[in-house]
Amino acid sequence: MTGSDTSPGSRRLPSGVHETVRPGCALLRLETTASREGVLDGAWWPRSRDIGAELPELLSALIAHLGPVMRVGLDTAAWEGLPTRIVVDDQVVHIDSFPVGDDTILITRGDQDLFSLLVVPPNATPEAARAAMAQAVRADNVSQAEQILIDTGSGRGPSG
Repeated sequence: MTGSDTSPGSRRLPSGVHETVRPGCALLRLETTASREGVLDGAWWPRSRDIGAELPELLSALIAHLGPVMRVGLDTAAWEGLPTRIVVDDQVVHIDSFPVGDDTILITRGDQDLFSLLVVPPNATPEAARAAMAQAVRADNVSQAEQILIDTGSGRGPSG
């Protein structure tokens, strides 16, 4: 979803994305490269901490762009009502939960294809969320999720 209208050092999102970044959206860098650059593959800004309400929409969007999703890894402490699996678009997706507190969600497609998304806290301001999401999708980003949230004033992360 990133475009060529952003410079490598820019923290701005591609044209038009500023108006569409809102709670409930995800922003992904879906470039296929020979090597994985950057720490994160994208960002997600859920509306709430109710995973049953938030995850199906995210997974539907990911499945539409990435194909079948096998597993999702989440922080146990960050979400309410974590199931062990969820059915999205007639596909069972297994949910792994760990007490990691790392401000990310891990998406597994196939046996070894893993995508790591920054989770922007639901209560983040639009400006802070946009800045965090822009940083997360930069191919040259070397900051961990927690540091991005601190640097952009988005909050401590899902567990804080």
